[in-house]
Amino acid sequence: MISSLVTRDQASIVMARSETISHIAVLVGLSEASVGGILLVWGLGALITMQSMRGVMTRLGSRSILRVAAPLTATTLALLAVAPSFPLALAASGLFGLTFGAVDVAMNAQGSVVERAYGRPLMNGMHAGWCVGAISAGLLGTAAIAAGLSITVHLTLVALLALPVSVLVSRSYLPDPVRVSRRSAEGRSTARRRMPPVVYLLGVIAFCAFMVEGTIADWNGLYLRNVLGAPEALAALGYPIFEAGMLAGRLTGDRVRARFGARGMMVASGLATAATFTVVLTAPTAPIAVSAMLFVGVAVATVSPMAMSLAGGATGDPGPAIAQTGAMGYAGLLLGPVIIGFLSDLVTLRVGLGIAVVLGVLIAVVAWFLPRSRTVAVPLDTARRELSMAA
Repeated sequence: MISSLVTRDQASIVMARSETISHIAVLVGLSEASVGGILLVWGLGALITMQSMRGVMTRLGSRSILRVAAPLTATTLALLAVAPSFPLALAASGLFGLTFGAVDVAMNAQGSVVERAYGRPLMNGMHAGWCVGAISAGLLGTAAIAAGLSITVHLTLVALLALPVSVLVSRSYLPDPVRVSRRSAEGRSTARRRMPPVVYLLGVIAFCAFMVEGTIADWNGLYLRNVLGAPEALAALGYPIFEAGMLAGRLTGDRVRARFGARGMMVASGLATAATFTVVLTAPTAPIAVSAMLFVGVAVATVSPMAMSLAGGATGDPGPAIAQTGAMGYAGLLLGPVIIGFLSDLVTLRVGLGIAVVLGVLIAVVAWFLPRSRTVAVPLDTARRELSMAA
């Protein structure tokens, strides 16, 4: 529950960040290239933090990092909201990316700790909080516009709401697994050693899943409007319907995983993603394509949460493994829109978006090589001990 709340909180902040950048673009007259630069700096900041988090997670653990980084994420959103110029917006975006990267790794590692404590899959349900946060941010943005609030006031209110929430929930975080080796020279070198091969396989899967999600978020509306001729109102529905499908898939994903296993579920999800997005690309009309987006969301929803969950269970300490998988995953989110844009210039947008079909097949192929059985279960006495230590 607490991990879901943190995830929802961060999703609202990130969606609000998108509105802020649009506001800054209008306020100081930024070009599309400059807006792209702000987004790039945010993504690079997040990637830098995620890649460096392996060592930090080993030394400090997810609970300590979340207690510091989550409030800082809200603070840097406020800085971005009031940035009066492009250089300051660039700096604030970089700081926001750095803090968000730390929170993303730490909250997934905390989710893995919770899974171990309860001894059953829970990560999909936690990631459903992201969908709720994204949808809530859109509704709040609409309400703010209807109320006549400026974007600066709106985003400042979001930051002021997120800040105390992130502080309050920090009291309920579970402690990370205690490992004697952390205090030894061997423990200090853990972050520098190679992860087990399965972590890199999961990183590839996360890369593909995040790239599909980023492709739909950034290019779906343009495809519906420019290629299929959808009116603005209908084109705007594509992404919310996709998010609704993601929410449905994640709310039921843990039960499906417990019944059929993560490996088989990932293979099926990859194939379903390829099949449903093929329907989107071959749809003769926009309403059919928009309807198919719901099923694309259901298909891809559980891939990245399961990748994070399995990475957390691949080693004794979930933090460094999740940091590695997360860094590889977010590289897909960052590179996806760029690759699609490049392909669209070379051929057409429809052909460029076909990469999402290829990515779905790749998810299924890579997932086939995962170990057949990997569980998050822990001894009952360990679970009880970790739950009793929450503070």
